[in-house]
Amino acid sequence: MRTPSIVVACLISLMASIAFADDVVLHSGARLQGTILKRTDQKLWLDVGPTVLVLDMADVSDVVSKEPMESTIAVRQGDLFSTAEDLPELTPREHAKRIGPAVIKVSTPGGLGSGVIINEDGSAITNAHVVQGETALRATVWFPQPDGTLKRTLIDDVELVAVNSHLDLALIRIKHPEGKPFNIATVEIEDEIEGGQPVFAIGNPLGLERTLTQGVVSTRNRPFDGLSYIQTDTPINPGNSGGPLFNSRGEVIGITNMIIGGGQSLGFAIPSRYMKDFVRNREAFAYNKDNPNSGRRYHQPPRRRNFEDPPQLQDGTSASD
Repeated sequence: MRTPSIVVACLISLMASIAFADDVVLHSGARLQGTILKRTDQKLWLDVGPTVLVLDMADVSDVVSKEPMESTIAVRQGDLFSTAEDLPELTPREHAKRIGPAVIKVSTPGGLGSGVIINEDGSAITNAHVVQGETALRATVWFPQPDGTLKRTLIDDVELVAVNSHLDLALIRIKHPEGKPFNIATVEIEDEIEGGQPVFAIGNPLGLERTLTQGVVSTRNRPFDGLSYIQTDTPINPGNSGGPLFNSRGEVIGITNMIIGGGQSLGFAIPSRYMKDFVRNREAFAYNKDNPNSGRRYHQPPRRRNFEDPPQLQDGTSASD
């Protein structure tokens, strides 16, 4: 027979384990407690002691982890953008809560588009065609509040930093009204896009703010004018331009920029590798307000007229001889 002290110790241990358990709330209202062993955007494995439950994420309403996900993510700061290792696969709904505030609306007198904040100082990426020829830029940002809501804020202090018309990318910088760091979205470390993988976009199609759409990668390399684009069946419309295309880990894998009119589910995004190169070499495309042609446009070199070998190679000698 157990002594009272042993029973009390067991109860304390049990209560402590429950207090620090992960909570999984189902759409039915049921609440499950245990330890999350693994999760993807489709399934969740919950250790409840005597057994491991496999739950379909379509049946899950909310997940409250004993350890906030942000505390386990190792964010690595790059050149103006950040990457993160071992990001978990979550549903688009969960990602929308976590990284949704990093998506902004970019407005000009001529129209509007979307953008994504990539640095805590307010550096953000959008499309060049969203800001081309405009100097009066405004950004709409949604700041998370303690009660879980988002505060819509219009920011007029927007600086156009660099424009690359060939890639259709622009770098802008917005200033936080309270001088605080912005919520950011991380960029994928490696180009690991595959056809058929799930993706989702957040943007402002036709001015409908914070619209989330999802689909799959149709093909990873669709050539247009010497560049390769990500083709996706994710619904994209005017106003999505400049917004992020995310993978199931919530990483930016592309910047949405065009559709084929008259077709269905034919959207395209600029791969993140182009965006990284643009950001790293932003000084070459620095915007100059006194130069109406900014950002600088690099033209194609003249076509070759003579296709014969150079004279120094015709006699078998090399250029170094």
